[in-house]
Amino acid sequence: MTMTPEDRKSLLVDFNGNPPATPASLRLFEMTAGLALPQDYVDFLRYENGGEGFIGSAYLILWRVEELLELNRAYQVTDYAPGLLLFGSDGGGEAFAFDRRSDIAPVVLVPFVGMDLKLIRPLASTFTAFLEAMPRLSI
Repeated sequence: MTMTPEDRKSLLVDFNGNPPATPASLRLFEMTAGLALPQDYVDFLRYENGGEGFIGSAYLILWRVEELLELNRAYQVTDYAPGLLLFGSDGGGEAFAFDRRSDIAPVVLVPFVGMDLKLIRPLASTFTAFLEAMPRLSI
């Protein structure tokens, strides 16, 4: 699924994005983590390297690519929810993650407290679909 620049601008009007990720930071993440990020997420990071704000009435915090590994380690994701890669949150008790146990790496929701694979809630099949669904999500 491709989001046009006009769609992105309209959707992210109240989202305060960071400057784009550099190609070097994206390569460093993938080399250090030993995994490839979903292409539509990489495309987003090339536009805005994380940020925070509202998408519709939903609040979204997206971490910078340089923070992904550190924050996943801090939340002990490999211990509590192996196979997930957290990439942001709702600003409260819920984390957004890619479910790397699937080849398509769908976006899921998982609580920070009591993090467990049994508690994940599927949100969207792709990162782009997740962004597009944000205004309608009840989290």
